[in-house]
Amino acid sequence: MNFNTHYQPYPSNRYTQVASKGMVATSQPLAANVGLEILKKGGNAVDAAIATAACLTVVEPTSNGIGSDAFALVWIKEDKHLYGINGSGFAPKEITADKIKGRGFKEMPKYGWLPVMVPGAPATWAALSERFGNLSLEDTLAPAVDYALNGYPVSPVLGYFWKKAFDKYKKLKGIEFEEWFKTFAPISKAPEIGEIVKLKNHSETLKEIGKTNAESFYRGKIADKIDKSSKINGGYLRKEDLENYKVKWVDPISLNYKGYDICEIPPNGQGIVALMGLNMLKGFDFKEKDYYIPITNSLKQ
Repeated sequence: MNFNTHYQPYPSNRYTQVASKGMVATSQPLAANVGLEILKKGGNAVDAAIATAACLTVVEPTSNGIGSDAFALVWIKEDKHLYGINGSGFAPKEITADKIKGRGFKEMPKYGWLPVMVPGAPATWAALSERFGNLSLEDTLAPAVDYALNGYPVSPVLGYFWKKAFDKYKKLKGIEFEEWFKTFAPISKAPEIGEIVKLKNHSETLKEIGKTNAESFYRGKIADKIDKSSKINGGYLRKEDLENYKVKWVDPISLNYKGYDICEIPPNGQGIVALMGLNMLKGFDFKEKDYYIPITNSLKQ
């Protein structure tokens, strides 16, 4: 290594880590351990990434969800090729701006069924697993299923944001929010820090996604449940939208910044913003950072 591994210019010290057979970095240690577990079972980096992402929907549900988008860049050494996948979802076929305005909204609401788009994450996991994985999607999602079914302790950061979400959701009116409370606040309160949380419904959904290679989510039992709930609660998402969804394999976009090729997913991904920023910085000659702004603790109990 040609840099000082002990240099710590910031108050939040994190020392350089070194590994010979793989490494997993996340915001949650349990999810990182899941990625390592998959590597030890013969999975490759793609399997580990999928397993980690799925586990984060369980152990850090305030920041990650099954009903989300997903993007990935995959370098295949044998092919000497960088693959890109865009797993962002599109809007339901039936929704229009006029329909939303006709229901009394001046802008798209943040909560409820109206802003829900087709989730792309499960299809992205399946596509990556099928094309590049060593393990089946069912085996890859198994650790996340286990944590959801048998429980895990709530971390300090998760406990803070879970309570914050609970306080926000309890102010919302409508039967569409009942399922949120059944899953994430079954005893009518947010779980405490250190408390063991079990998410039975969450485990069943992940298990079904793994067992069917995500087909159930878009064309089967889970899709039927999504369609039914959307109709009951005035949403526009339909099974037809789910059935028509496909992820997109894309060619990454890139630029060279001071001798390094920086690659990102093209729009509608936001990677182009990072490339634009680096392009603007090309004309500057930055020296070693010699000052910092103190970081304050924003997680006030």
